[in-house]
Order: sequence, then C-alpha cells, then structure tokens
Amino acid sequence: MMNYFQKTIFLMLISLVFNANASNENMQMFDELEVHYIGLPTMMLQPQIAKTYGIERSRYKGFINIAILDASVESKPAISVGLSGVSTNLAGQRINLDFDKVTEGKAIYYIAQVSYSDEEIIKFDILINNNGKQHSLKFQQKFYVEQ
Repeated sequence: MMNYFQKTIFLMLISLVFNANASNENMQMFDELEVHYIGLPTMMLQPQIAKTYGIERSRYKGFINIAILDASVESKPAISVGLSGVSTNLAGQRINLDFDKVTEGKAIYYIAQVSYSDEEIIKFDILINNNGKQHSLKFQQKFYVEQ
C-alpha cells in the first residue's frame, strides 16, 4: 500500500503537470466548469505509484488525467462528475475509455489508460455529465514510445 508521502508526491506531480501545461491550453471552460486535462506516458510514474492506482506501466501505454473544478466558487473546488469517452487513432480505431476516480483529500482526478504506438496521435472525445448537464471535451495527444 502506498504511504501518505508517496500519494502526496503523486498528487504534486499531477498538479505540477497541470500548472506547467496551463499555458499550453490544457484547460477548457464549460459554463461554470474549469476542466483540466493531460495525456502522459505511464512510464513517467514510479512503479509503486502506478501499482497503487492500478495503472499499467508500459512503453506502449499512456494515461489521461482529467480534473474538474467549480469556477462559480472563488476557491474553485474539485467536483465529482460522470465521465465517459472514447479514444480514436488516425486509422479510425475507437476504444472506449474506462475512467477511474481518484480522490485524495479535496482533490478529485479521473484517470483512463490508452495504448499507442510510437509517435501516434490519439484523439479523445470525452462526455462530462454534471448533474444532468452534458459537455463535450475533445482534444488530441501525440504519444511517443520511450527508448
């Protein structure tokens, strides 16, 4: 089992990635929802962290991480929503995404894994259900196989 320190490091890594990529426009607004998202190779994760969260580490696997904040409140708290979606490669192969919800303190993240080949662009089409109101998040990510 992962200790508190390791969980904190994992959440800090994800937070840093979100903050570092905020300038790269990895955030979209949907009404009062501030949606942050990113795709990363699973090899970036330490083995123990990946194991704790059920993420398979592989040179050919990545994960997407989505966090949703309530921008109608000044403190922008994380909120729980329903997520479903598909990933599509450039050959048109569609795979349903299986999101796992991770809650640590006040933070809420949704993580889904995806397989890829080297330099493959994966398109993501995510449906966000917030108390019956639906929003469509679409983005793409280029993944690289680590050597």
